[in-house]
Amino acid sequence: MKKIMLSVLGLALAAGAAQAQATKPAPNTTAPTQAPAQTEQGTGLNHVGASIPVAAYYEGGQEAMYAFIAQELKYPLLAKRNRMQGRCIVSFTLNPDGTMQGIKLVKQVGGGTGEEALRVVRLLKFKKPEYPILTSLPIDFKLGVTGSNALTN
Repeated sequence: MKKIMLSVLGLALAAGAAQAQATKPAPNTTAPTQAPAQTEQGTGLNHVGASIPVAAYYEGGQEAMYAFIAQELKYPLLAKRNRMQGRCIVSFTLNPDGTMQGIKLVKQVGGGTGEEALRVVRLLKFKKPEYPILTSLPIDFKLGVTGSNALTN
């Protein structure tokens, strides 16, 4: 009787292992594609393949939006003197009429970077989405590698 029970148990375990093998996903044979790095010297976007959904509502898309931000952004003098670098995050709601409301600073580096990020985000003009979109926009402050200590404004 014990032998029969053990054989039935062994068959059940073998069947379970076979079923687990059958449902195991096939290994990924394709190499993942990597997006090219998008790096801007100074200020602006410094993400690798990052996509900002609200940028679809900016005329020209994400690249045009960050080109505008890089053009308008002025590195705060205090942050530059103290060599402060990093990412500020601004949150806002894009309304169906294309206006923004509830613009607030979620993260800042200090030295006036947060205030500057808020100022530049308020200058952005978006197309009208079909529904309100709550979003956040990262803005990087990065000092260029120039090798000089000159503080130009």
